[in-house]
Amino acid sequence: MPAATVSADLRETSSSPSGPPAIQVRKLWKRYGSVEAVRGIDLEVKEREIFGLIGPDGAGKTSTFQVLAGIMEATSGDAIVFGKPARQARSVTGYLTQSFSLYPDLSVMENIRYIGDLRRVPRHEIRKRGLRYLQMFDMDRFGDRLAGRLSGGMKQKLALACALVPQPRILLLDEPTTGVDPVSRREFWDTLAHLATEGLTILIATPYLDEAERCNRVAFIHEGEIRQLGTPAELRISLHGARLELRTTNLGQAEELLNKEVGEGRPFMDVQRFGDRLDLLAHSPEEAQQAAEHALSASGLKIDDIRIDHPTLENTFVARLRALGQSISNKPFPAHNTHTGLRGGIAIGAENLTKRFGPFTAVNRVSLEVKYGEIYGLLGANGAGKTTMIKMLCGLLAPTSGRMQLAGEHGNLRSPVVRERIGYMSQKFSLYDDLSIRDNLEFFAGVYEIPEPERPEKRSWVLEFSGLDGKEDQITGTLPGGWKQRVAFGAAISHEPSILFLDEPTSGVDPLARRAFWRMINYLADQGTAILITTHYLEEAEQCNRLGFMVAGELVAQGTPSGIKAEQPGRLIEFVVDQPQRAADLLKDKTERWRVSLFGDRLHVISDSDPTEAEKQTRERLQAAGIEIISAREQRYSLEDVFIRVVERARAQGKVAAEE
Repeated sequence: MPAATVSADLRETSSSPSGPPAIQVRKLWKRYGSVEAVRGIDLEVKEREIFGLIGPDGAGKTSTFQVLAGIMEATSGDAIVFGKPARQARSVTGYLTQSFSLYPDLSVMENIRYIGDLRRVPRHEIRKRGLRYLQMFDMDRFGDRLAGRLSGGMKQKLALACALVPQPRILLLDEPTTGVDPVSRREFWDTLAHLATEGLTILIATPYLDEAERCNRVAFIHEGEIRQLGTPAELRISLHGARLELRTTNLGQAEELLNKEVGEGRPFMDVQRFGDRLDLLAHSPEEAQQAAEHALSASGLKIDDIRIDHPTLENTFVARLRALGQSISNKPFPAHNTHTGLRGGIAIGAENLTKRFGPFTAVNRVSLEVKYGEIYGLLGANGAGKTTMIKMLCGLLAPTSGRMQLAGEHGNLRSPVVRERIGYMSQKFSLYDDLSIRDNLEFFAGVYEIPEPERPEKRSWVLEFSGLDGKEDQITGTLPGGWKQRVAFGAAISHEPSILFLDEPTSGVDPLARRAFWRMINYLADQGTAILITTHYLEEAEQCNRLGFMVAGELVAQGTPSGIKAEQPGRLIEFVVDQPQRAADLLKDKTERWRVSLFGDRLHVISDSDPTEAEKQTRERLQAAGIEIISAREQRYSLEDVFIRVVERARAQGKVAAEE
């Protein structure tokens, strides 16, 4: 990594909040019988700080939050909040759980009033504060809507408003944006940044490492112990490596070849496959590039493009887990069929597909094709029509008009012949919570008519893939969300479908487990399976071969991840400044708000003018306001930047999602 880049990254670490700690944790232990969920952690969170707690499923994050919220006592050790034991400081602590804790049959304002009354806030203050936060979240016009009728993003905003009404000094957020679309996630983080500048201290757990980049500091927890702590920049630098983006024609073969060169003393620290590239992590990018060129050329593969970039926080997270002995399951999938003969043919087709519910048009004249052997990502904000589209494409919902093709059928998409070729993992329902893992797997094996002799090996594979060997008799409803998703995925693919629909399959899953999901998804695609997937996590959308962006029921953009990014006009400039929130507010006041986003100490500014001139004008504006610019450089668009740009341009043309 160039020295100038490293020093610029190091300077990012200087703007973390200073002053006395708001939270002090000393030698904290939490045991459940013989299970040690938290094992003697020490932690300090400063006042006005946004502090991230990251770690794999079952690392101890939720147990730590519950002790800090005063919900349960620690087994031993101290948890101090503003000088008081956590249980005595509950009046100044707000806690947002993973399930949001909303009452679906109460309206938005009734939920706010209930929480306000419970926390003994005066009635006139409840209304005043509730309206303030609803206006802050652009939800004041939904006060009478039932909470159960809100989208995921709106539920998240309402839950946050409820947590803020008692005006806590500490806010604990346990994976608050799981299942929330990128637009709402960015708005949510903008809100958190403002609340922190107003005096709120925020401790947040998230499985999305791009979100953790927005924190002032981050602690990595594993098996109940804190293994690493620092600013995002410090954690990235600790990897002592660089990331190479490599593009070639046969990604599957290239991945297999380069994975042989991963490990201690070898050129690569990690190889990860995306939809149109490989990401290679290496200590020496020059040596890694030479090794990649040699390995691929020896097998007759040509490198189309290779670029060197910074490692991400997710790279750091995965490398750290591997150093601690965590690994992705390598047990081969017990396949008995192959669909390679179907590759290239149309598996899923839609022509001018439309679905109306009374006067409301949920999907409007959408046309797309997904071929066997292809991974197609359908992206969109909450209310864009993605789930309705999937239900039509897989035959669960009849369209109002348009033509469909599924597994070679044009007419009866619900015929038994078509059904047995399809796998479907639903966003909301995939498993029965009151059955054991074994019973769930047996039930779905029966539904999908998996031959009896194949069932034991399929069940064994699902349990190992899920990290649940020996736990098949555990009740499914007691599993953390990430583990439940793994079992549901295994159940959906056990009958080896030739077409697979995955509706947000990795929601709430930690980064290493997501790797396991995508290794399996890529394997299925290599075997000829057609896969249509939705996701709100745009880092993983990069792993699709092609993407489609939906806004307000219409498909507004299609193409490869790199192609869609290359088509976007303008440039993205990244600034590191000493007063990031003030700088973001200043710039948003003079341009469209979506063009400016805040990532911890870094500002991303999108401009349609010449980048040199855009940087000069931005520098002058910030310096005139007394804001010091530490560094500035042009960056490539992320898929999130592109997604939000596409959505905002569509909104400017009058297209709005159903929730609005």
